[in-house]
Amino acid sequence: MSGALQADWGRTSEDYAKFRPGFPPSFFERMEAHGIGAPGQRLLDLGTGTGTLARGFAQRGAEVTGLDVSAEQVAASTQLDRAAGVRVEYVVGQAEATGLPAGAFDVVIAGQCWHWFDSGAAMAEAARLLKPEGRLVICHFDWIPLPGNVVEATERLIQAHNPKWRFFGGHGLYPQWAVDAGQAGYRDLEIFAYDHPQPASHEGWRGRIRASAGVGATLSPEAVTRFDAELAEILRTRFPAEPLAVPHRVFALLARRP
Repeated sequence: MSGALQADWGRTSEDYAKFRPGFPPSFFERMEAHGIGAPGQRLLDLGTGTGTLARGFAQRGAEVTGLDVSAEQVAASTQLDRAAGVRVEYVVGQAEATGLPAGAFDVVIAGQCWHWFDSGAAMAEAARLLKPEGRLVICHFDWIPLPGNVVEATERLIQAHNPKWRFFGGHGLYPQWAVDAGQAGYRDLEIFAYDHPQPASHEGWRGRIRASAGVGATLSPEAVTRFDAELAEILRTRFPAEPLAVPHRVFALLARRP
């Protein structure tokens, strides 16, 4: 689409690996209660990025494959896995056409990325990849802008530097994915969501924002530097306390293969 944001995640790999927080431990606990990520399960993590979800499930005993379009992100994932002492198999490819064998996975999961996919095509590919009775999980871990908070101030700054960025004002809930799953024939749909305050130092928040679609993945290096200096000043003058308690919301849709 003309004028749409075109993100190159490879440009953010260093900040992404260091500063983007993964899902909190409570998320993995809830997944375990739903039978997701059990030891020995074969799990595919679509849009794996730097492998935070993939690594989390591998640490809990699942046999995990991570897929991402960015070779740079996959390289960063491999380094982080090595440091964590876990093994994940990575593939460079697209969620809508993975090239992986049919019926190979107990779980297909996508964290913080479904909005980048062609939802219908990705639903169909996930159904092809899943074993009978296999589960699809679409999940998010979003910051939440509230009047006067650091997220709102940060989003306004991103808009000022990058007018093409449209992911502002979110509420962390994604009912459309349930509509898409139902239309694709998925069964036993279940949704849950809950709030989680994510602590962040000033350095950590700046790095997290540099690694976002509206900044590091789309702006020039010079523009990123200018943005980062302005954000540092906003934090210093308006939000001096550290660590910041940044409101986040966890969302998950679980559905069974058509």
